[in-house]
Amino acid sequence: MGDLKLIKGYNEIKLSGVEKFGDDFAKIKNIQINSEGELVLDFVKDNIDNRYYWGRRGPSVHLSYTLPEDKNFKWFYNEVTVPEGSDPIGSYFMANGFGEGYFGIQVNSDTERRILFSVWSPFKTDNPGEIPDAEKILVLKKGEDVYTGEFGNEGSGGQSFLKYPWKAGSTYSFLNSVAPDGKGNTIYTAYFLDPEVGEWTLIASFLRPKTNTWYKRPHSFLENFVPESGYMERSANYGNQWAADASGNWHELTKAKFTGDDIAKRGYRKDFEGGEEAGQFYLRNGGFFNGIIELNSMHQRKSNGVSPNVNFDKLP
Repeated sequence: MGDLKLIKGYNEIKLSGVEKFGDDFAKIKNIQINSEGELVLDFVKDNIDNRYYWGRRGPSVHLSYTLPEDKNFKWFYNEVTVPEGSDPIGSYFMANGFGEGYFGIQVNSDTERRILFSVWSPFKTDNPGEIPDAEKILVLKKGEDVYTGEFGNEGSGGQSFLKYPWKAGSTYSFLNSVAPDGKGNTIYTAYFLDPEVGEWTLIASFLRPKTNTWYKRPHSFLENFVPESGYMERSANYGNQWAADASGNWHELTKAKFTGDDIAKRGYRKDFEGGEEAGQFYLRNGGFFNGIIELNSMHQRKSNGVSPNVNFDKLP
C-alpha cells in the first residue's frame, strides 16, 4: 500500500524487493490503483489490427519535407546524426524516403549494424513469393559486400543492405536518386558517405517495372522493429536537406511536416516527438516520456545556403 500523486501523462512506479526466499522477490501480475476522485486511464484495450504487437514496438514518427512543385526532381540529400546513447537494438533511422521505398541505418544486434535500402514492388502483397516475374524489383548494380534479396511482411520488394559499424555521435550523409528510364520503368540508386572514409559508397541500384516517376515524397522516419526494445528511448537529428532537379540544380528543403503511425494517432503510445531544434529537424520515440509536439504540425529550420558537394559524374 502506498500513496501516489499522478501527473498528466506517463507515471513511473518502481518496485524494490526487500527479502526473498526463492529466485524471485515476486511475480507481478497486476497493480491495483484506487482513487478518491475521478481517475481516467488510457491504455491499449484491444488487439484490433494486432495493436498489442505494434504497441509494444512503440510509435513510429515521420518528417515529410516540402518539395517545390514546379520541377522534376531526381536526387535527395540528407544528413543524419544519432546522439550517443540513443541507438538501442531495433532502431531504424530512416534518412531518405521516397514514394516507393526507403534508405537509412539500423541497429540489428549488439554486434551488427546495417545500411538498408529497399524498394517496394508495384505488385501489392506481403509475400514476395507471390510477385509475378514481370513486377519483381531487378538489381542493376550493387556495392562491394552489399547483400541483395527480397523482403516481405510490410509490403514486398527488393532489399539491399551493407553490414557497417556506423557510430552514434557521428554525422552521415545519404544520397539517392529516382528517375524514369524512358521505357516504362524507374531506376532507384542509393549512396552512403562516412566522413571517416570521405568517399561515396554505392549501396545498390534497382529497377522498378511498370513505374514512371521522378523523386516524390522525400521523408524520414524513426521506428523500432523489435518489440522487446519498445521501452527504450531513441532519437535522431536530420540536417541539411537538399533536392536536385533533373538538370542537377540543388534546392534547399527547409520545411517539414511531423506525423505519426496508427499507434501514435490513436494515443496508444504518447512517447513521441518531432520538429525543429537548433537548426535541424529531429525525431524521438520510445522510453515512455511525455511528448509535447502535436502530430501534423509544420516545422521550419534555418537555411544554411550551402548545397552538397557532389560530382554526379564520379559517383561509383
